[in-house]
Amino acid sequence: MCTAIAVKGKYFMFGRTLDYHRSYGESVVITPRRYPFSFLHAGKNSRHAAIVGAALDADMPLYFDAMNEHGLCMAGLNFPKSARYFPPRAGKVALAQFELIPYVLATCKSAREAAELIAAAVVTPEGYAPGAAPAPLHWIVADGERSFAAESTADGMRVFDDPAGVLTNEPPFGYHMLNLCNYMHLSPRQPRNEFAPALGLEPQGMGFGATGLPGDMSPQSRFVRAAFFAAHFSGGVPEFFNVLGALSVPRGSCVTDEGEEATLYSCCCVPERGAYFYRTERSLSVCRTELFSEDLSSARTLAFPMRTVSAVSAGRGGA
Repeated sequence: MCTAIAVKGKYFMFGRTLDYHRSYGESVVITPRRYPFSFLHAGKNSRHAAIVGAALDADMPLYFDAMNEHGLCMAGLNFPKSARYFPPRAGKVALAQFELIPYVLATCKSAREAAELIAAAVVTPEGYAPGAAPAPLHWIVADGERSFAAESTADGMRVFDDPAGVLTNEPPFGYHMLNLCNYMHLSPRQPRNEFAPALGLEPQGMGFGATGLPGDMSPQSRFVRAAFFAAHFSGGVPEFFNVLGALSVPRGSCVTDEGEEATLYSCCCVPERGAYFYRTERSLSVCRTELFSEDLSSARTLAFPMRTVSAVSAGRGGA
């Protein structure tokens, strides 16, 4: 599952919920500018943009979502039925699925640059660990000026402008945007009586303009709900986390054969501050890691485990 959203309120914010039946043991990981990336097909890079986000800290940080020092943000979301990966092809940048986020954020300064790079890339089927299958994903990328979705399917890699600034899961992106047409009558304002004006009907409470906004946990419903909230968003980080709360999956509300799906963490990237905010399932407190508070000229990653961090701060930033 999972929902990602990019909005402009008081400033540009990008974030997501990560919904799964078990934790990966993720940390907030900072990759400094001189960290020696070694890509399977795309060579080495030890002079690149600094990155912060949620990841598994290893020789190749496995980023679930992240932001670079230029304000470019990216997240990968589950896409289990439609994702297809291919062998390297001549004339294309070949990147394993788990390399796409670090490569794009290490290389690009804007969503425009990222869209051009991804459109000309091929995602290869290597798994993150020996013997492991690659995670079936699609991606959302945004920088405050543009948001787009990227999907590697049987038709190859495709990049879609995402004016809603939203991504969830299956079906493919085109379906979700077309489905929004079914909800174009919704509004944050109270409705007028168009049913029968002569009857003098009035709303019996607030919020009736959004009657029909889907509230279930399916990807289709979460996409519509997220697009509605994004279109009418105003505020800062606290309000952003309120939106993520309305998109989260409470434990016990979605059960699969693998277990209970739940929102393990939600996050908010604020490029203007170089800040990565997050909140875990078992904490009411929002924590913060500040990219620019660290030594970004280093060649070693910094990792702050989410599962052990205090409720007051993460890294060297306050809540």
